Amino acid sequence: MRPILECRNLTKKYRNFSALSGLDLTLGKGEIIGLLGPNGSGKTTLIKLINGLLTPTEGSVLISGLAPGPESKKLVSYLPDRTYLNRHMRVREIVNFYMDFYKDFSREKAFSMLDSLDIDQRARLSSLSKGTREKVQLVLVMSRQADLYVLDEPLGGVDPAARDYILHTILTNYSEDASVLISTHLIADIENILDRVLFLQKGQLALNATVDEIRGKHGKSVDTLFREVFKCWQN
Repeated sequence: MRPILECRNLTKKYRNFSALSGLDLTLGKGEIIGLLGPNGSGKTTLIKLINGLLTPTEGSVLISGLAPGPESKKLVSYLPDRTYLNRHMRVREIVNFYMDFYKDFSREKAFSMLDSLDIDQRARLSSLSKGTREKVQLVLVMSRQADLYVLDEPLGGVDPAARDYILHTILTNYSEDASVLISTHLIADIENILDRVLFLQKGQLALNATVDEIRGKHGKSVDTLFREVFKCWQN
């Protein structure tokens, strides 16, 4: 089976530093993967490269064998860390816009999730709280039948009471033929749904292991290991 994501010597240099340095990475289908690292480790750069928002300085990134572009974007459902929707549109209008734009989008699934979150479909986005707007974005992303879901800080602005529902939404709305890549600082909140974790440090892959391997080898949770590893490097 072809990997869902392949990075070969992936490098992104800016004027004064390298955000990614010779990253080699292969991810298969059917996993929920945590992309973890301190600020400045290269997480957002990697996500933008996957989505074709940046061009590599060296190396390559492939999604199901395709370079980032119009065809690969049909396979990737992307949740950025910032609101990108038109705040003057109503929630129902945004759902219909997504249905027109993406052939793999399910309006029925979107409306079902919105109802479960008690989000008024008639409300304008501008009238909703920041956390509710982020929930709407996640609903839109998870209502696609994608091969790879890339979620950048999906829990960042969401109240703790809604996090369990959002994690449940992620778990129940992707197929075994797809993978989910989640970048987050809230490791303890998502650890129970992760199959694999990637540690990025200074643009390089410091760890690529399953959660079971981490618990078996280190006898620690992912959150505990993360704190120990990055505290050590910072010192």
